[in-house]
Amino acid sequence: MSQAMARNPGPRRYDAFLLDLYGTLVDIHTDENQPSLWKRLAGFAVSGGAQWEAEALHRAYLDAVEREEARLRLRDRSIPGARPEIDLAPVFAGLYAARGVAADERLIAETARLFRAASTTHLRLYAGAKELLAALRRQGKVILLSNAQSLFTRPELEELSLSACFDGIYISSEAGCKKPDPRFFRLALKREGLEAGRCLMIGNDPLCDGEGARTVGMEAWVIRSALSPRELAEGYDQEGMDLRRLRKRLTDAEFGVRNLE
Repeated sequence: MSQAMARNPGPRRYDAFLLDLYGTLVDIHTDENQPSLWKRLAGFAVSGGAQWEAEALHRAYLDAVEREEARLRLRDRSIPGARPEIDLAPVFAGLYAARGVAADERLIAETARLFRAASTTHLRLYAGAKELLAALRRQGKVILLSNAQSLFTRPELEELSLSACFDGIYISSEAGCKKPDPRFFRLALKREGLEAGRCLMIGNDPLCDGEGARTVGMEAWVIRSALSPRELAEGYDQEGMDLRRLRKRLTDAEFGVRNLE
């Protein structure tokens, strides 16, 4: 039995709801290893003045990501529970620099858009996502807390018409850390002026969303979706992606949140 089920909090009102994005509100599938992606990206880089062969570009990208992740792990090695997150913008800039091109923000953004488009097979809202956000927003603040890359996610929020659905948007690549790192949760809480015990985290990962939230004193509701970690068999409060069912569980016309069970 999960902690959320065991607590059975009963009628109460939350000041804010923090929600995960991919696998919770948005269904997505990406494949960053497909050769066609790197062929297209190499061709685009050449048009910008950077000469790359597709396979060499792929290897250079993976090496650059690994180096940056290692650098951040070293930076945060003394911080309990640290989960550093890289920003891909400097990675793309470094790839251009390696070929003598000083990439500006526009070129990096265009490269990121092509990278994401070429690696994504589908991107769509789960049924009931906007209705859930609207219902929760009538009860308190609605905050996005996503492990993601800003270069990809901010344009996708606009594409899906989601940006205006949130009172605050927090993306791990901008914060330099990711769930379940307590720093990421506390960053959002501090900037939004919220108390952890008055907030509910909603996500699809028992570790990142569930345990991460509870570490800082928040409650959590974890849904098993197709994008949930396959290796985690326990810690779910709801089996199956059904946001309409979740909305009925969480919302109450008078009190905001009734019984989570």
